[in-house]
Amino acid sequence: MCTGLCEKRWTAVSGGRGKETGEGLDLYSYLCVSLLFSALWGQATPQCPDSCHCAWDTATVLCSNAGLREIPEGIPPKTVSLHLERNYIRNIPESAFNHLVHLRDLYLSHNRIDSLSSGALRHLGPDLRLLDLSHNQLRQASREDFGSTRAKTRLYHNPWHCDCTLQELMETLNLEPETVNGIICESSVRGVGEGSRWEDPGSLGEHAGQPLVKLLDSGVNFCSLQRKTTDVAMLVTMFVWFFMVIVYVVYYVRQNQAEARRHLEYLKSLPSPRKTPTEADTLSTGF
Repeated sequence: MCTGLCEKRWTAVSGGRGKETGEGLDLYSYLCVSLLFSALWGQATPQCPDSCHCAWDTATVLCSNAGLREIPEGIPPKTVSLHLERNYIRNIPESAFNHLVHLRDLYLSHNRIDSLSSGALRHLGPDLRLLDLSHNQLRQASREDFGSTRAKTRLYHNPWHCDCTLQELMETLNLEPETVNGIICESSVRGVGEGSRWEDPGSLGEHAGQPLVKLLDSGVNFCSLQRKTTDVAMLVTMFVWFFMVIVYVVYYVRQNQAEARRHLEYLKSLPSPRKTPTEADTLSTGF
């Protein structure tokens, strides 16, 4: 096929002449080799995702400010640096980065990410050095979502709900030191004595608006608060059940007493049997 195509092009160039000359053969060979090399290069070169720009020499994929609403498909497997910042991405599917085993830098800042699928970040390779999730809409995340990654992580400027799960995550991740003070509690778990959620539904918790790291350094333990709240709730529940049992027992006893009194009064109201004269004389004389 290549020979026929080269022959046609050579005929067009030489006008069908000089095919037997040395110069013609050299030009013919050159055209054929060039076409073959181009075909093989087109097959070997990976395609760049739509709306993205790929720098093959640095294995960098640039998809910033591309109006993306989800992770693009077709990201080259050998990508080392992936830029997805300043888009409209809302969530990260579980299989989004499974094939990117060489990835070192992942930029996801300034999106609208409010949830992480279970295992979405667990499959990132051990070579990952930087994970940027800042300036998003994340409220909750757990250690299971991030797996065993030791990459330097940015989580600031998210509306975090501070609780035991987030505290355990912070203690596990390798947070970038310069950004930890930007992890602010927009709301927090309610501790003992903060009132009822039903009485004050608009309350965001005692620690809302404060940096999480400073709260932990000052001795606040959200896991302890959560356990205390759970213990108090269990005690209250047990007390309510115990009180209901006592009320039922008292009610049952009183009902039985009332029933017994009614039965006794009924027996008293019955006429007593009268003795006949014969029976009375017999009893008095002893016969």
